[in-house]
Amino acid sequence: MARTIIDLAVALTAGIKSDPPGLGPEIDYMDHAEGGREFQAMFGVPAGALRDGAGAAAERCRITTHNGTHMDAPWHYHPTMDGGKPAMTIDQVPLDWCFGPGVKLDFRHLPNGHTVTAAEVEAELARIGHTLVRGDIVLVNTAAGARYGQDDYVGTGCGMGREATLYLTSRGVRVCGTDAWSWDPPLAVQAARARETGDWSVFWEGHKAGADTVYCHMEKLANLHLLPPTGFEVIALPVKVERASAGWCRPVALIEG
Repeated sequence: MARTIIDLAVALTAGIKSDPPGLGPEIDYMDHAEGGREFQAMFGVPAGALRDGAGAAAERCRITTHNGTHMDAPWHYHPTMDGGKPAMTIDQVPLDWCFGPGVKLDFRHLPNGHTVTAAEVEAELARIGHTLVRGDIVLVNTAAGARYGQDDYVGTGCGMGREATLYLTSRGVRVCGTDAWSWDPPLAVQAARARETGDWSVFWEGHKAGADTVYCHMEKLANLHLLPPTGFEVIALPVKVERASAGWCRPVALIEG
């Protein structure tokens, strides 16, 4: 049986608008000539001794665990989770959470800054004819996916609010994700709402739901528009960074047939 593999990760790229100013990745590319000089300095390899005089190409990166496609651990959201238990770091996340049936919620039509509600999640599930079960991996397709790397990316798309997040986790969802910069709506929009009302509980509310439940979410996913609503598997293994709030991830969707 034929299998289609869809890459759900963006490329880690320096110099594009993938993060707010000052938070983007920095990548220095070392070519084969520089690699040859390093081999000479480290191991005494004579200049020109290697084939075509070419040493090892390599890259030096200055990044955070939240650059590129990554999975947030409960520790990122709050010191505790699930009503007071110590929050898991990314190296403690059970790997069996990271394999499962995929479900895509298509919210590309919702306006930038919109906070998705539980009712809207329920309505989308009804539209695609799916009932969530424990172990489903829910991927949220927003308008941000088409804007990755563009000037407006960080401020584009809707986001998942507290009640929408709890709706998912109460049905056994432990891993989910979005193609936007944040699981929440754009943070500048949330901050503006909080300043207007004086209610700062709306700021980062989707993330902060993790204090009352337990779940991980991925951010900066790619190619969600290529996925059907259901009928695919997701594999999303985070890099094991000790005691970290997140780990880089190369998630894929598998479609059989």
